[in-house]
Amino acid sequence: MEELKRKILEDGYVINENVLRVDSFLNHQIDVELFNKIADAFYERYNNKPINKIVTIEASGIGLAVVVAQKFNNCHVVFTKKGSSSITDNDFYTTEIHSYTKNKDYIGQISKKYLSPEDHVLIVDDFLANGEAVMGMIDLCHQAGATVEGIGIVVEKGFQQGRHRIEEAGYEVQSLAIVKGFEDGKVILD
Repeated sequence: MEELKRKILEDGYVINENVLRVDSFLNHQIDVELFNKIADAFYERYNNKPINKIVTIEASGIGLAVVVAQKFNNCHVVFTKKGSSSITDNDFYTTEIHSYTKNKDYIGQISKKYLSPEDHVLIVDDFLANGEAVMGMIDLCHQAGATVEGIGIVVEKGFQQGRHRIEEAGYEVQSLAIVKGFEDGKVILD
């Protein structure tokens, strides 16, 4: 997706040899027009699948998932909560997820009310690094008996192991931009 790649090159910046910051358009401030084009790209790839749920992870995936869901006949968005709340009950699917960005483990959970064996899921996320968040969401879908129809990633760090882990587990990954690496503070795209 050329517009996304241009935005990454123009507005993204390298924090260190493993971290790319794109918060000016993807996950802090949202470029809604770009999100619509991202959603179109995921719809073009997965519209032949019987998708009725979009699964993502809080917080930065939620805005993207909502826009993607509108393309799929306004199917529901279910997001993986990080940790528990005092107003939730214990009727949740749970999995442990390691956050690459924050370098900590947390419990991801989805209410059993919102994910079932009848669901056909498209998992969407803003970034793919080592695949921990996606593998956690796959685990939650498996616990529910839901069918994972595909994985939509906006920016993949191709120099890390996420894609390999997910494909090795038997899932298709559609990434709209793949970062090959960083050189002299610049982003190198595939």
